[in-house]
Amino acid sequence: MFPSRQLLQSQLSAPLPAAPELVLVTDLDGTLLGGASEERRSFYRWLAQQRERVLHVFCTGRDLGAIAAVLQEDEPLGLSAPHLVIGDVGCTVACGASLLPVPLAVDPIEARWKELEAPLRALLQGQPGLELQPCSSNRRLAYYVDLERFNPGLIDQLEAAGASCVLSDDRYFDVLPAGVNKGATLLSLLEWLEADHATVVTAGDTLNDLAMFETGLNGVMVGNAEPALVSHLPRLPSVYRAQAPGCAGIAEGLRHFGFDHLWD
Repeated sequence: MFPSRQLLQSQLSAPLPAAPELVLVTDLDGTLLGGASEERRSFYRWLAQQRERVLHVFCTGRDLGAIAAVLQEDEPLGLSAPHLVIGDVGCTVACGASLLPVPLAVDPIEARWKELEAPLRALLQGQPGLELQPCSSNRRLAYYVDLERFNPGLIDQLEAAGASCVLSDDRYFDVLPAGVNKGATLLSLLEWLEADHATVVTAGDTLNDLAMFETGLNGVMVGNAEPALVSHLPRLPSVYRAQAPGCAGIAEGLRHFGFDHLWD
């Protein structure tokens, strides 16, 4: 039987850094994609230069198609593919280079979703304030939400049926298998990587990043974080509240957690 890291690597199309000094886990919209163009260009250049020292993971609500579009759109600023991707709010894990799903991570979630999808769709059919997003994921349902028309009692019904629900940025509503979220999937990934948790820093800006911050891993809440996420800060002792937005906030947080040497 392969050790966890070797098994994970065997399912990837590109090698991982052998001994990374930092595992950097970043949300995309508003976080890695946030801030002024020059700040982003500088941070992306640093990431490219430190590719063997920094294992970079996207952790996003976007599906793989939308992640591919981001990489293409932001190529002029120097954004490179990460080593690994957690997409669909935790329902997908993929190789960053190829964006091919990793069976080790995806197959168990897929099996659970097959049992849940039909009854959840029935509960959600015709519900006011919800518009299905054009996502390609097979392991969640993603909606745009109008909170003035949305029925909050629906969440209890969905959870009773075996789902987990995430409202974020006052406009997104995700329905996932219970127990699946950015934080739970990240912890599983770190176990397969055999990563020292002291080397991990997460970064995010909306409520779907809360599960990452609740893991107890070091985290950076960037300066432009939504107020609903900031309200949780008092109970998140391992999370640093950056003053700067987006990429500059990530860099500020990394320095706070003692990773200054990676800028040498």
